[in-house]
Amino acid sequence: MIPRKLEQKLRQLAGQFPVVSLTGPRQSGKTTLVRHVFSQLKYVSLEIPDQREFALQDPRRFLAECSGGAVIDEIQRAPELFSYMQGMVDERNVPGQFILTGSQNFLLNQAVSQTLAGRVAILKLLPFSLVELQPTPHDESGLDRVLFRGFYPRIFDRGLDPTDFYQSYIQTYLERDVRQVKNIVDLLPFQKFLRLCAGRCGQILNLSALATETGITHNTAKAWLSILESSSIVFLLKPYFNNFSKRIIKSPKLYFVDPGIAAYLLGIEDPQQLTHHYARGVLFETLVLSEWIKGRCNLGREPNCFYWRDKTGHEVDLLIDSGGELTAVEIKSGDTVRSDYFDGFAYWNRLSHTDASHNVLIYGGRETQSRSRALLLGWRDIHRILAPREE
Repeated sequence: MIPRKLEQKLRQLAGQFPVVSLTGPRQSGKTTLVRHVFSQLKYVSLEIPDQREFALQDPRRFLAECSGGAVIDEIQRAPELFSYMQGMVDERNVPGQFILTGSQNFLLNQAVSQTLAGRVAILKLLPFSLVELQPTPHDESGLDRVLFRGFYPRIFDRGLDPTDFYQSYIQTYLERDVRQVKNIVDLLPFQKFLRLCAGRCGQILNLSALATETGITHNTAKAWLSILESSSIVFLLKPYFNNFSKRIIKSPKLYFVDPGIAAYLLGIEDPQQLTHHYARGVLFETLVLSEWIKGRCNLGREPNCFYWRDKTGHEVDLLIDSGGELTAVEIKSGDTVRSDYFDGFAYWNRLSHTDASHNVLIYGGRETQSRSRALLLGWRDIHRILAPREE
């Protein structure tokens, strides 16, 4: 098992809260992690039909058999358990009674907030990060291979071909989850919607255009996007507009959480195709953004990242807000540094009254050095600025 950075925070919160909820996309390694960390606890999966039926038909008896503490996998399949769990938790009042996992964050978080507020710590596990893979043989891949392969653990554990994995992943998990949350009979429009989202990765979200091209209503497109976001498949990068010009863009940008699944949906079947592919740049942006989000999740924190663009075309790819101190990050997929890569910083520094010490340029090469206009980071050194400080 490749060690996960979230393990430390998971152990900490289990010693402080009676319930810990671990969400994240399917196949991100949640079950492997909780069974490793809490191997002393009873394990139950509600994906198994007879266990789910037991929990639904006799929740008191089901929880009584877990009175010594338990890991309950895919808890959202039996939401009735939460109300009964609340009474048991309040009666015993000891930390680490229940460790809950779920892949449908929308359903799980809704149930948790209604019944276990104040009693539960919520964490999110995303697929592997570059830092987690660096002590392993998988760290030797080049950038195009990394973008094509993505970071889902099963690809590494089983040596699966990424195209085979993502095809099965979408059919087996995403489409089933959509059917469970929304009663969809015909999945073809959803498949089209998903691919259109991949084609707009890194772009400012235009939900009306997405709905029109898919042939669905605006409300349906909004609901489907919400499912993808709550399932940690896509991420909406919000604009930053505090204390600056009013002539700015206020719509979010659409990104996928994992570059591999985006590459698959774009029809990329081999890493060599990425060499001159139009989407290489945005897949690299996806990688950088994903690494920041993973770093924050592994500390139990919300992402504190934004983008900035005004209506005259000035833009910052990524802004990190650390307690009011802004770090401007430009992202370039080229493996050779060009002088114009730094040009975007000048306008931003004047507008925000910051200097070059707050600028970072991440590019597709390997050299890392301090430059007069920004800290230059090769893609393998992303963690030097994007991995949050250990707390």
